[in-house]
Amino acid sequence: MSTRFWQPSTNIVPAVSTLVMAILLTGCFGNDEEDWHGTSISGLMPELEFDLINSQGEPVSGYDYNGRVKMLFFGFTSCPDVCPTALQKLNQATSGLAPELQEEVLTLFVSVDPQRDTPERLAEYVDFFGDNIVGLTGEEPQLRQLAKRYRTTFGYEEPGPDGNYAVSHSSAIYVFDREGDPRLLMRSDLSAEEIRNDLVALIQEGS
Repeated sequence: MSTRFWQPSTNIVPAVSTLVMAILLTGCFGNDEEDWHGTSISGLMPELEFDLINSQGEPVSGYDYNGRVKMLFFGFTSCPDVCPTALQKLNQATSGLAPELQEEVLTLFVSVDPQRDTPERLAEYVDFFGDNIVGLTGEEPQLRQLAKRYRTTFGYEEPGPDGNYAVSHSSAIYVFDREGDPRLLMRSDLSAEEIRNDLVALIQEGS
């Protein structure tokens, strides 16, 4: 496992800047009718759509997960800090839901490191962070297309002497409603309780 900490590479700056601009625009117009803890991205991002493979090696699309509230997060299993911290917080948020609500939420962890993150490795990794989480990956062009769709990107650092390398990626967590429409962007400073409250509100919309 790489022990290098995440550092942005130069090619990630323009995409992140675009994403920040979207957040700022949202702030200018205000959130929608709900008093969200996350930032509303309704109308600022496209619906959830992709064609990847899951951690069982099966082809899946974004539409396969309709009917549940979904949290989308880009990362990689060798990530030393950002990914495990975020996934642990999301697990705390979902495991703290009432039992009848836990099945209504799904975390989609998209690995942008297909060279190392085989379906088998992804399965072992996501299983550590709870039951309602799916590991996804694909060919690099597919992953870049998906990242671009949500106004972000990722990059690979030069390998060290041991062959390990770091991967720069966004820490943004995108939340989609039951129909796959974009609703919220969760910042890293939000607590598990704040995330949970937003998830409950989205679940209850479809009740």
